[in-house]
Amino acid sequence: MTWLSPERLWLLAAVAALAGAYVLAQRRRSRYAVRFTNLKLLDRVAPKRPGWRRHVPAGLFLAMLALLVAGFARPQAEVQVPRERATVLVAVDVSRSMLAADVAPDRLTAAKAAAREFVAGLPEEFNVGLVGFAGSASVFVPPTVDRAAVGTGIDRLSEGAAGLSGTAIGDAIATSLGSIRSLDATAGEDIPPARVVVLSDGANTSGQDPGEAARLAVEAAVPVDSISFGTPTGVLGGGQAVPVDGQTLQAVAEATGGNYFEAASADELRAAYADIGSSVGYRTEIQDVSARFIGGGLVLAVLAALFSLLWFARLP
Repeated sequence: MTWLSPERLWLLAAVAALAGAYVLAQRRRSRYAVRFTNLKLLDRVAPKRPGWRRHVPAGLFLAMLALLVAGFARPQAEVQVPRERATVLVAVDVSRSMLAADVAPDRLTAAKAAAREFVAGLPEEFNVGLVGFAGSASVFVPPTVDRAAVGTGIDRLSEGAAGLSGTAIGDAIATSLGSIRSLDATAGEDIPPARVVVLSDGANTSGQDPGEAARLAVEAAVPVDSISFGTPTGVLGGGQAVPVDGQTLQAVAEATGGNYFEAASADELRAAYADIGSSVGYRTEIQDVSARFIGGGLVLAVLAALFSLLWFARLP
C-alpha cells in the first residue's frame, strides 16, 4: 500500500498522545480511589463500578481517529478490475475416453459439473463461450453474458456430441479463437482480452496441429490454460485402457503463456478451475482506497456512541 499524502500520517502522533493522556488520567483516578480508605462506605456510595466497560468507548474512539487519519493520508492499493469485453472460452473434451469411470461417476460428468461452477464464479460482465470437441470441434455457445445459455450448453455436452471419434485439441483451440473474434463487430481486428481454457484427458489424435493452433493463440495474445483430467488407470466399460496423457496440453499452455494443471479427481479439477478463475480477465490498477478507512472509522464511531449510551446513558 502507498500513500499520496504520507506526511499526514504524522497526525497519528496526536492520536497516540491522546491515548497516553487517557492512560495517565485513568492511573490518577485509580490513585484517588485508593485514598478513599473507607472501602465499606465506598461500596455503599458506588456499589457497581463499570470496570473494563468504561474503556471500550474510549478505545473505539481512538481507533476511529486512527482510521480517519489513515484515510486522510489518501492510501492507494492494487485492485483487480474486470477487463472490458473480457471473454473466456471453455473447451471440453467429449471424446469416448471421457466416459472412463476412474473419476466418479465418470470423467465427462465430473468435468461438466466443474465447468458449471467455474462459469458461475466468473464476474457477470464476462463473456463466456463453450466449445465441445472430440475428432472435431464445435461451438456449443458463442461468447455471451447469458449464464443460463452457457449452462444449457454444458448440459448438452455428451460423448460424441462434437462428431468424429478422436481428440482434436488443435481444432478446439482454433475454434475457440474464431469464436472470440466473432464477439462483436470490432473483435476481428481489435481482439478483446480473452482466455481459452481447454480440458481433455488425452493427446491430440486428429485435426489441426496443436503447435500451429498455439502459434495462432500467441499472435492473438490469447493465453491457453489447459487441464489434463483423469488418472493413468482409466478404463472404459469394455476394458479398453484410456490413461490420461497431458503432454500436448502442457506444451500448448507453455507456448501460449497459459497455465497447465493436472487433475485426477473432481476436487482437484475444481481447484484447477478456481486457480484459473482468480486471474482470468482482470487487470491490476492502483486505486484510492481511503473510503475503506473512512468507512471503518465511521463504523467505530457508531459503536463507541452505542456502547456509551447503553452503559453510561451519555455520548462519549
